[in-house]
Formats: sequence, C-alpha cells, structure tokens
Amino acid sequence: MANIKSQIKRIKQNEVRRERNKAVRSELRTRTKGALAAVIASSDDSEAKVVAAIRRIDKAAAKGIIHPNQAARRKSRLMRHANEAHSPAEA
Repeated sequence: MANIKSQIKRIKQNEVRRERNKAVRSELRTRTKGALAAVIASSDDSEAKVVAAIRRIDKAAAKGIIHPNQAARRKSRLMRHANEAHSPAEA
C-alpha cells in the first residue's frame, strides 16, 4: 500500500474509474449481443438495436473507455453481420 498521500488518492480515483468503465463495457457487450441476436433473427427492431449499439460504441470511444480503432473494428463487424443478414444469398 502506498504511503504517499497523493498516491493513496490516485488509487481511489483509479478504482472509481475502473468500476465506471466496467459498467460501460458491460453495456457495450449487452447492446452488441442484443443487436446481433436481432439481426440473426431478422426481427423488426434490428435496425434500431444496431444503431443503439453503434451509438454506445462511439460514446465509449469518445470518453476513452475503448480505443478508437477498437470502436471502428466493433462497428465494422456489427455492420458486416447486419449487411450479410439483409442481403440475399448468392449462388
């Protein structure tokens, strides 16, 4: 354990931030899984769920919770799944 006052404060701040980031990451995964499930099931609200997931991904990247490249990768994969589900199968 740290003896320096500023380091003790820094440890507390890091713990608070870790918990907040964990909640945001969890919500990201939940929304992404929901969007993927809706796309695979081709439900009526799949487009809205994909948009909501992308919005959360962008928000997390803007806040620095995930890296911008990771956000781009996640959005790309999500959109690829959505487009494959909506496009007709080629023979």
